[in-house]
Amino acid sequence: MLKFLPSSTLLLLGYLHYSHAQCTTPSITVASGTHAPTGTICPGDLIFEDNFDELDLKKWNHEQTLGGGGNWEFEWYTNSRYNSYVDGGILYIKPTLLADENGEEFLSSGTLDINGGSPADEYGKVEVRAKLPSGDWLWPAIWFLPRYNQYSSWPISGEIDLMESRGNRNYVNGSGVNIGTQLVSSTLHWGPAWNINKYMLTHAERLNPEGYDANWHNYQMTWTDNEINFSIDDEPLATFAPPSGGFWEWGDLDTSGYDNPWKRNTKMAPFDQEFYIILNLACGGTSYFPDDATNPGGKPWQNPSGTASTDFWKGRDQWLPTWQLETDNAAFKIDYVRIWAL
Repeated sequence: MLKFLPSSTLLLLGYLHYSHAQCTTPSITVASGTHAPTGTICPGDLIFEDNFDELDLKKWNHEQTLGGGGNWEFEWYTNSRYNSYVDGGILYIKPTLLADENGEEFLSSGTLDINGGSPADEYGKVEVRAKLPSGDWLWPAIWFLPRYNQYSSWPISGEIDLMESRGNRNYVNGSGVNIGTQLVSSTLHWGPAWNINKYMLTHAERLNPEGYDANWHNYQMTWTDNEINFSIDDEPLATFAPPSGGFWEWGDLDTSGYDNPWKRNTKMAPFDQEFYIILNLACGGTSYFPDDATNPGGKPWQNPSGTASTDFWKGRDQWLPTWQLETDNAAFKIDYVRIWAL
């Protein structure tokens, strides 16, 4: 029997309603849905804020799935207060082991995002203050998906990864770089087909020898109708600004064998539509943890294996002690989420 780890994903359900001052030039930010701000949106308006004084399920939705997120991850996303809860103004997304009625253990975690894509926004400034987890093969992420998939399925309609990291404290690649808790990345995913993803043209990384699990950090994005900027703690990480021919030109996709799905739209397409935010803590999978990096105790599975999840579970004596579940070290902690209009 395959074993799964419970987890949680949180999806943003709704914007708070704010009153807006009159402004001569309205914001370029678009926000729609039943919980979106009413009236004119002005530049600089705070259009969403959650300080997690409570887990408000009018704002957030739990995705419940064993689907593996397209990466054959090993967690089971649940709506469970074992996996996602608020304590002292902090949102915790924590992996746990749960037993079913037969005593079989499953790995669960959490993922939260907006309810049905409502509300979602196009263009704006985002800041999420978070402390990353430590524990082998944990995969925290703050990311965005399109509300309507206006240009077709992934990655044609795009994906924005504000922050991704790995929970391994001593996971080192062939160049001697720690690609675990010491490294975070921001990425745009885009391309004309699932197997033509030009994300490496819009991918940036930052190393922190202290580890991003050691302290709180602010993960920031400014998304305009000309470019997308990523920063950490107000220090710029990367600016991705497509040329006049858009991402099609940037990716040199004329020879891809596909027609340009964005040619009737702005140069920012597919990043010229409404996206919604996702907070999640995944585990393992067959894409994000390279086989050729070294880790104390080894890696229990190989990515090409047809029994990767079973091999992972059988190797729990390697990874489970690193989670230190008697503490909150393995929890992905979020202090606040804030979104402003431009």
